[in-house]
Amino acid sequence: MAYIGQSPSIGNFQVCDAISVVNGQAAYTMQVSSVNVVPETANHMIVSLNGIIQKPGSSYTVSGSTITFASNLATGDVIDFIHILGSVLDLGVPSDDTVSTAKISANAVTAAKFNADVISGQTALATAPADTDEFLVSDAGVLKRIDYSLIKGGGMFEFISETTISSDTTNIDFTTLSTDYKDFYFAIQNLHPANDEPRLYMRVFTGTGGSQAVVTSSSYGYAEIMRNETTVTDNNNSSDHMRVSHQVGNANEESISSEVFLYNPHSTTFHKLVKAHTVLMNLSGLVTIDNWGNKYAATTAVTGVRFFFQSGDIGSGKIAMYGRKRS
Repeated sequence: MAYIGQSPSIGNFQVCDAISVVNGQAAYTMQVSSVNVVPETANHMIVSLNGIIQKPGSSYTVSGSTITFASNLATGDVIDFIHILGSVLDLGVPSDDTVSTAKISANAVTAAKFNADVISGQTALATAPADTDEFLVSDAGVLKRIDYSLIKGGGMFEFISETTISSDTTNIDFTTLSTDYKDFYFAIQNLHPANDEPRLYMRVFTGTGGSQAVVTSSSYGYAEIMRNETTVTDNNNSSDHMRVSHQVGNANEESISSEVFLYNPHSTTFHKLVKAHTVLMNLSGLVTIDNWGNKYAATTAVTGVRFFFQSGDIGSGKIAMYGRKRS
């Protein structure tokens, strides 16, 4: 193709560092900025020795980064320059700001080319974030980072564990109440008694490790407001247990479901309070709503809870425990 003016130069052109001649030596290492360079071939070079351009192949040969002259050089010889022309198909290093996005092939830039702190999303976080983990947020259009401690939820219940019963079981115990949580919520779903007409009771554990034990003394109290389809009743009593429900039948379709809240069990200052909202089918087949207020009348810290029927086993159902974080 013809050009107006000088035709464009194509190739990765480099001028080698100056080489000092050693008397009686023919082979020399070619470097650019003190780094070895390897020409495409001897034909891709212009070599001047003692002011005379040398012929590739006969006056010199190339192997890797070594140029070897046809005969040993002597004191007084001067290698004027070695100009490496590069490959005629090699454009060399592009100038700054000359490569557009459209010129980069899809998936050509791999993770190996990213800095260690680049956000790529290739590594999954397998656990809950630490307080010092950082997230990106847009603040009025400005991208900023923020610590997880400043945005994490506080005061909400989070799932801890669940117990599912499929065969007769005497009790359902939750013996670990982590101090990471201030309050606890127990979601009772379709608890079905093995016997007919029992109430669902609750007791607490105190102590830890080998000294942990369920409290069976008359240290509890409860108050109830119950409503079914025909009546409203209430009572207030002291007992050796807390109550979650009124009497429930054990026909195939009968069960109880409830929400039980245990407040501040780790306190050593206050008595422990428990609230239960329960719905069930009573002995007459009526829908019954039970609202219970309970107390454990001691300042001892509570370390666990037990659910059990007044008589007989728990035939089936599940109870899930949730905790409310302190923050």
